[in-house]
Amino acid sequence: MVAISATNSQATGKTGIVTAKDLSGKLAILADAAKYDASCASSGSRRESRGGLGSTEGMGICHSYTPDGRCVSLLKILLTNYCVFDCQYCVNRISSDTPRARFSVNEVVRLTMDFYRRNYIEGLFLSSGIIQSSDYTMEQMLDVARTLRERESFRGYIHLKTIPGASDDLIQQAGTYADRLSVNIELPTEADLKRLAPEKKRPELEQSMNRIKVKRDEHVRDQKAGFKHAGKFVPAGQSTQMIVGATDTSDRQILDTSSHLYQTHAMRRVYYSAFSPIPHADSRLPGKSPPLVREHRLYQADWLIRFYGFDAAELTTAESANLDLQMDPKLAWALRHRDRFPVDVNLAEREMLLRVPGIGSRGVKRILQTRRHHNIRDEDLAAMGIVYKKARPFLITADRNAGPLSLDSPSLQRQFRPPQRQLHLFDDAPSADDGTSSRLEVLP
Repeated sequence: MVAISATNSQATGKTGIVTAKDLSGKLAILADAAKYDASCASSGSRRESRGGLGSTEGMGICHSYTPDGRCVSLLKILLTNYCVFDCQYCVNRISSDTPRARFSVNEVVRLTMDFYRRNYIEGLFLSSGIIQSSDYTMEQMLDVARTLRERESFRGYIHLKTIPGASDDLIQQAGTYADRLSVNIELPTEADLKRLAPEKKRPELEQSMNRIKVKRDEHVRDQKAGFKHAGKFVPAGQSTQMIVGATDTSDRQILDTSSHLYQTHAMRRVYYSAFSPIPHADSRLPGKSPPLVREHRLYQADWLIRFYGFDAAELTTAESANLDLQMDPKLAWALRHRDRFPVDVNLAEREMLLRVPGIGSRGVKRILQTRRHHNIRDEDLAAMGIVYKKARPFLITADRNAGPLSLDSPSLQRQFRPPQRQLHLFDDAPSADDGTSSRLEVLP
């Protein structure tokens, strides 16, 4: 966004902790501290811009991608990185010696409006460490959103992190000003929380999520009934984030938790954030990050659960509780269930076509539209945006029968494995299995 130096902006107190005093120094610290939170996509909101500044639907400097492909830019900061909790995986924990800073409400408002007027951003993503109490911290964040909406007439996107344990009244007010609220689930299981963040309680986190769901359902119901008093309440829904790789919890357990959150709390999105080692870390934490491809596979599996009709339990097995890092979870599932293939592209139901590797939801839609007019042949598949090489062994077309021999062949799985590559001494692109490659496979 902008390069901001914290030079000459820091002072050391008696405790030895460095604190920032001027605005640029605070921004350098608190923007950097916010980078660990991944749940900041601004999809799903439409806010009337007439009579105010900003829009939730514009284009600008891109920092986040929405599900429909738009790029959006958000000022992503913490109100403060002081925190009374001592979560071992968090760089801002109370026992950490990280530099500290705290914005005032007016400083966040000023930064948001100045950055917006310079066309750097389209909205604000605001989180915070917990100071004094949950209610006190939530009130400070609420004041930021209220001031932006009422005093500055800001109509851009606002995402607020809900502080667990905050009162119903504060959550209600925050939801009327923010486009999205989120409560981080933090770790996949309650046992993980007890081990690394005992001050955070899973029931309390889920209670906050449920409050948001209930209030949003009430507003949606009132709007459908045509009640004039029905205003908007978090029109972009709620999201959460889960840290991956801080514990030895399997992908199977992670996906079970995600599925539970989608079903129970109508979660709009679960974000997965690969654990990043922090200075002076607790000995219970791993010394390195998990492979980046693991995070990518979890997002692919999450997509299959949300949009392709898969159940979380289908994507892993009791014997292999982690997703295959060498191939996407849809292809891995198909290879484990070869008895269900090949399927006839001209006869199969939509639900089964969605399970064919290489065919996405758009491809299925085109298949269903095309076969109303004529039988689909092999040559038609490529024109429909289907990954033909991946889909071919699993499909029967009007002019080709895949046959059982190709599906039963031991070489079929090897066919989809990425080719081995000779690494050179000064190779700057290590394997994705080492957690450093950005070349990741894409679904379908």
